[in-house]
Amino acid sequence: MKLIIRPEKGLGKIEVELDDELTGEINRLSERYGVPAERVIEIALTGEFRESAGEIEELENKVKELEERTWELEREYAPLRFKAYGISEDNKILAIELSGLIAENNQLRRFLRLPLKGNPELRKLISYYMK
Repeated sequence: MKLIIRPEKGLGKIEVELDDELTGEINRLSERYGVPAERVIEIALTGEFRESAGEIEELENKVKELEERTWELEREYAPLRFKAYGISEDNKILAIELSGLIAENNQLRRFLRLPLKGNPELRKLISYYMK
């Protein structure tokens, strides 16, 4: 790759031939950060880039702390979620049994020629637990 640097004013220019390894690195940085290769070269020549090693270490420490806190919360709430799942499954089984008993009750009322009871509230409750 041939690099030509022209001043904003004047006629002088500098021509530099870049080797393939450096060109590959420039292209890799260009793709990684989504900027043109010319901008990568300009940043490298003017020294606009920032050293952020301290920030990265600080952010990594924060991430580790948050990760540890997340696992603490997970350990605390996992048993509760397991119990809640068990209770919801028990409720579902009870709703199925209750639905069967209501159907049996209605069948007996028909056999005895008694009036049927609708119980819409009970039906709503059963459909809620069946979900």
